Amino acid sequence: MMRMNAKEAEQLLINGDPIQLGQLAGAEARKRFGDRITFIVDRNINYTNVCVNECRFCAFFRRKESKDAYLLTFDEILGKVREAVDAGATQVMIQGGLYPDLGLEYYEKMLRLIKENFKITIHSFTATEIQHFARQAGISILDCLKRLQAAGLDSLPGGGAEILVDEVRQRVSPKKIMTEDWLHVMECAHSIGMESTATMVIGLGETMAQRVEHMERIRQLQDKTGGFRAFITWSFQPGNTELGGEKTSGWDYMRNLAITRLYMDNVPHIQGSWVTQGERIGQLTPAFGADDLGSIMLEENVVKAAGTAYDMSIQKMVDMIQGAGWQAAQRDTEYNVIKTYGGKADVR
Repeated sequence: MMRMNAKEAEQLLINGDPIQLGQLAGAEARKRFGDRITFIVDRNINYTNVCVNECRFCAFFRRKESKDAYLLTFDEILGKVREAVDAGATQVMIQGGLYPDLGLEYYEKMLRLIKENFKITIHSFTATEIQHFARQAGISILDCLKRLQAAGLDSLPGGGAEILVDEVRQRVSPKKIMTEDWLHVMECAHSIGMESTATMVIGLGETMAQRVEHMERIRQLQDKTGGFRAFITWSFQPGNTELGGEKTSGWDYMRNLAITRLYMDNVPHIQGSWVTQGERIGQLTPAFGADDLGSIMLEENVVKAAGTAYDMSIQKMVDMIQGAGWQAAQRDTEYNVIKTYGGKADVR
């Protein structure tokens, strides 16, 4: 099959029939994964909400002097990891704002303490944070990643990508990492065997051509490194943010989801987002090309800060997947299935 080009993808995002796109994307996902839809049990640990970037689309960050600014102690972080392990989590995703003066040693110590006390995968720190750590330490991105890897960092989440077009980034997050730097962090990580995910946030006022440009940059790097495990689309949550505006529609999200499956033929896993879309649309995402529904999220603060919150449990996730006629399976960070839940539900 000929690879979809950027012009075709742009036209389909503008004019494509979402149901037809869903059928094509769903068929592609089923060809790869059959009826199995996976999820992971993990915990988001936001170690600080202090951030020097002050992005206009973020409702989570605080300035250091704010009365509700915080920085977790190592004991508090270890307590959260312990709770996650006790709840059956196989992964922690540690992320935070760009604290002005912690130093790389702080993060190395955090990683070592977790690995010394728990058998759990550390899938943590966005490219934005990695760049910040490296600058503070006065070392290269590659050397920073090697030190974090030696301390216990297993893989990188794809956060901080938003839209990988500098024109958009200058408007919504001018202090944040720019496109080439984000891609450089990921390429360096992949070069030392540290795989990652990639994300996109839609609804930031970007054009369809800019969305496709974002996908193309990921696809090109994946052709080169093969280090992206999954691609995840989120929709911008405008509540309590400086940027404001309206949420993009469910149809726009679903059409975009389908295109990511069809366009990024070299990224194995496409994740549907119940976190920003809610359970009803989340349940539909496998029919539009998703093969994974991400995490049940034992703790999530960033989307919640923007006024969007949905609760999830293992049973609820399994019911959501089976209720739509799919086979539910729990996975680990590397997408190995570790538990399968019964058969598909009878949805006649």
